[in-house]
Amino acid sequence: MEIRRIVPEDAEQYRRLRLDALKEHPEAFAVSYEEERAYPLDFFKERFSEDNATTFGAFDGEKLAGVVTLVREAKSKLSHRANIFAMYVAPEYRRAGVGKKLLAEAIRKAKQLEGVTHLYLSVTSTNLPAKKLYESIGFTTYGIDRHALKIGGQVFSEDLMSMTFPVE
Repeated sequence: MEIRRIVPEDAEQYRRLRLDALKEHPEAFAVSYEEERAYPLDFFKERFSEDNATTFGAFDGEKLAGVVTLVREAKSKLSHRANIFAMYVAPEYRRAGVGKKLLAEAIRKAKQLEGVTHLYLSVTSTNLPAKKLYESIGFTTYGIDRHALKIGGQVFSEDLMSMTFPVE
């Protein structure tokens, strides 16, 4: 399994995996399948050219098996922070260490960003496998957003998690 930065040429494969994720697990993402499906392929290509965001992919040969995005805060008062977004591993690759490898690469990159000392993410409170993964690599829960997402009439809570890097 190769972990590498997603580039604009990967956009079509990324879009396919992302739409699968949104369709299968709408409670895990703030954007809906319908919203994301409306974006043209160029939207995704541009996303992978941004300076403050890096998306990593796990590739099984040529096949994209999982993704995670690291975004550094842009405002000066928040520049010590980065965020993990859009984490997803295709069902056939789960429980094989793919998620852990993706997160390890995102954390490695975050530690290289000058001045970044804190990494944040949120996870649907009922997603126990993801919470267990995040805790196993050092994230701790600092709060719960009890009304994070509303899909139809159902409300989902999210655990707010963070990791602190030692100052070197």
